[in-house]
Amino acid sequence: MALFVVFQTTFFLTLLSLRTYQSEVLAERLPLTPVSLKVSTNSIHQSLHLQWTVHNLPYHQELKMVFQIQISRIETSNVVWVGNYSTPVKWNQVLHWSWESELPLECATHFVRIKSVIDDASFPEPNFWSNWSSWEEVSVQDYLGRGTLFVFPKDKLVEEGSNVTICYVSRNIQNNVSCYLEGKQIHGEQLDPHVTAFNLNSVPFIRNRGTNIYCEASQGNVSKGIEGIVLFVSKVLEEPKDFSCESQDFKTLHCTWDPGTDTALGWSKQPSQSYTLFESFSGEKKLCTHKNWCNWQITQDSQEMYNFTLIAENYLRKRSVNILFNLTHRVYLMNPFSVNFENVNATNAIMTWKVHSMRNNFTYLCQIELHGEGKMMQQYDVSINVNGEYFLSELEPATEYMARVRCADASHFWKWTEWSGQNFTTLEAAPSEAPDVWRSVNSEPGNHTVTLFWKPLSKLHANGKILFYNVVVENLDKPSRSELRSIPAPANSTKLILDRCSYQICVTANNSVGASPASIIVISADPENKEVEEERIAGTEGGFSLSWKPQPGDVIGYVVDWCDHPQDVLQWKNVGPNTTSTVISTDAFRPGVRYDFRIYGLSTKRIACLLEKKTGYSQELAPSDNPHVLVDMLTSHSFTLSWKDYSTESQPGFIQGYHVYLKSKARQCHPRFQKAVLSDGSECCRYKIDNPEEKALIVDNLKPESFYEFFVTPFTSAGEGPNATFTKVTTPDEHSSMLIRILLPMVFCVLLIMIVCYLKSQWIKETCYPDIPDPYKSSILSLIKFKENPHLTIMNVSDCIPDAIEVVSKPEGTKIQLLGTRKSLTETELTKPNYLYLLPTEKNHSGPGPCICFENFTYNQAASDAGSCGHVPVPPKAPPSMLGLMTSPENVLKALEKNYMNSLGEVPAGETSLNYVSQLASPMSGDKDSLPTNPVEPPHCSEYKMQMAVPLRLALPPPTENSSLSSITLLDPGEHYR
Repeated sequence: MALFVVFQTTFFLTLLSLRTYQSEVLAERLPLTPVSLKVSTNSIHQSLHLQWTVHNLPYHQELKMVFQIQISRIETSNVVWVGNYSTPVKWNQVLHWSWESELPLECATHFVRIKSVIDDASFPEPNFWSNWSSWEEVSVQDYLGRGTLFVFPKDKLVEEGSNVTICYVSRNIQNNVSCYLEGKQIHGEQLDPHVTAFNLNSVPFIRNRGTNIYCEASQGNVSKGIEGIVLFVSKVLEEPKDFSCESQDFKTLHCTWDPGTDTALGWSKQPSQSYTLFESFSGEKKLCTHKNWCNWQITQDSQEMYNFTLIAENYLRKRSVNILFNLTHRVYLMNPFSVNFENVNATNAIMTWKVHSMRNNFTYLCQIELHGEGKMMQQYDVSINVNGEYFLSELEPATEYMARVRCADASHFWKWTEWSGQNFTTLEAAPSEAPDVWRSVNSEPGNHTVTLFWKPLSKLHANGKILFYNVVVENLDKPSRSELRSIPAPANSTKLILDRCSYQICVTANNSVGASPASIIVISADPENKEVEEERIAGTEGGFSLSWKPQPGDVIGYVVDWCDHPQDVLQWKNVGPNTTSTVISTDAFRPGVRYDFRIYGLSTKRIACLLEKKTGYSQELAPSDNPHVLVDMLTSHSFTLSWKDYSTESQPGFIQGYHVYLKSKARQCHPRFQKAVLSDGSECCRYKIDNPEEKALIVDNLKPESFYEFFVTPFTSAGEGPNATFTKVTTPDEHSSMLIRILLPMVFCVLLIMIVCYLKSQWIKETCYPDIPDPYKSSILSLIKFKENPHLTIMNVSDCIPDAIEVVSKPEGTKIQLLGTRKSLTETELTKPNYLYLLPTEKNHSGPGPCICFENFTYNQAASDAGSCGHVPVPPKAPPSMLGLMTSPENVLKALEKNYMNSLGEVPAGETSLNYVSQLASPMSGDKDSLPTNPVEPPHCSEYKMQMAVPLRLALPPPTENSSLSSITLLDPGEHYR
């Protein structure tokens, strides 16, 4: 016991002495200043590497110390960084520490110093900092070489979004240096006369081959050199996503992940990120050869728990993710196979499939989906061991389905397999619904033309392919009569000609299995001529909202029909009996098209009765064209505009009226007109017509001889018609209008007279101035043989003897002088007609018989030199028997030739006229003034001869004995030749 007390006392005294010694050492401020400070540089990483030692540590023990480090740039007073570094320190230990500079080390001289303090719990407070070590200078510029311009850092690699500092060093301060980033000039801070730094914040990723930065030195306009660097900007390494591992056979784990953005750069400056798989329970590691998956072999030691760490690493950083799982919970089965269908009919089928076996007594959960018409229709879940089977029911006939299956572990669900499926088609069945039928009836005298329409059955109700439609027409007035028509599909209408009896029409749709229920419609014997007033309705973009009054009596429903444009296909909609309104909406409705709706009520006998008519537009548009305007009743103060032929039915909206625009040089609006501005900004006057049926306007209060312009455009609720070109009208002056009022009736009367005269022209011509006979058109020419030149000598006087010349004398006292004697004949002597008869000179002659001929000097003034007929006037009192002794044809011709021109000069104008007697007109027996009794009948002449006019005042030569018997008769001037 005493020994223990002595030992305890000694221990406490020793401990007290130690404490006292430590306090004394601290009190004496042991010299713990860092010494042997050395600084080295790493240009690639732009870092300073420091190493130092601490002497005089007490008792050669390890103490925790804190070192404060100061770094200055360019000069010691310019401190750019201060920081603490804490680490355990042993006696005479060499310490290391590194600092990375934002500014490239080549751009400035750096200074480093350090001090320390003990931060150990074994030493009591207070602790004091040691003195600073001396400044250690670091400069890299001495190793740059002989160049005059340098840019740093060289080939630096940074992440996208980092802040980077670059600089240039120019040894000639006389040079002007400009720096550019991708061709765009940048501006920096001058650190000293030779160095300028540039701070680039959040640098972007531009391309895999890096970002170009260069500086150009120049003096004046002379370039002194260009230096540049490539700044490599890498995408930021992402943490792997969706890291997962699973097994399909309990032999291999298949691990997958999403690597994110690839951080590889061009020229192999930075390779792509690498991935390493590390399992912590086994301590094994595997470098993956793929970027997004890796396989891990499962050992046979029945390890069930796995803890994987996936490490992603590149040149700049490292990222990792971790998962922990039980192997039996990560089972991903292989896909089901051998999918088949059995006992398929119209509504049912049996589906079978198989799965890959994993372990004994392994239970699978399988999911079945049934798809039809591109959508999922049914879904079922079933548990199986090896083989699967499922009964599919409530299927539609004649429908193609696709059934598929997938499976998973039923005990520990992890993931479904991929789908495995197959298509199948159910069998057909008879159609299940009657077709929707409607009709259009056109009543004509004696019959009805019925156009029957029906809508195709939907696939749900057709239960197969519709092959034809049966139409049965039954005469209700004569039940024994019925008619069956089979219409091949896909026709949806037929036309029937029915007499004025009532008919029942039944329509069924048929496929390969059977017929649908019948759709029945009745056509009444009465014509559908009920007059119903049409009502206007306003449509919307959604369609038309229709309503009607309920039909009195029992109805089984209503039908609304209309036509879709532009195909003009009849459409209809069935409405229940208790509904009196509906909305007609379809994509076929187009703006600007008028739709006509008819509403029918269906009686219990299925007879349709027209109830109402409605018409409207789903959206009204402005009129598409303007009317053709005519200008009538143009006066000096007004004119009338009319457009009677303008149709409003074909317009894209209900015409509500018309706008009449008027322009004038005065730019003042007339009464009833208001000022308006057109779309082109021009001003004019406008008159509004609110009645669409009013298609005329009288524009009055105008000025004479003024210029006006107008155009007319209709308007609807959507706006007015297109702007048209103005039509120009000029009003006449007042006097011209009065003159027109006078001239028009006169012109009308003259025209009427001319028309009447034209219609009666033939009658007037025959009455007033008949045509002179044309010798060549006479029937006698058929008996005459023409000579070689008939046109030179029409008649030859040697062939015939003129029979008579008729001289007509005026009633006045006209004097006629006979040839040679110049003896005047008084009016009293010429009161009676006188005739001159020319007969042949020989009593018996064998030549041609006498002809009736005379020379016509109207056509030819020169007498023929050959023998011709004589024309000898004789005293009017001489009897016909004596006239033949007076002259001969030759003497008469000579006298005529000699005295013709002089005689004409002696006959006063207008006192005597000559008429001609046709050379074929022989005097008839019984005429008192004709030839002597029983004259010789002259034969036909061989041809026409020339005619000669004999003036009344020709002098007659004295007759000779040898002259042939001739006769001359002088007539009064007022008589005509016959």
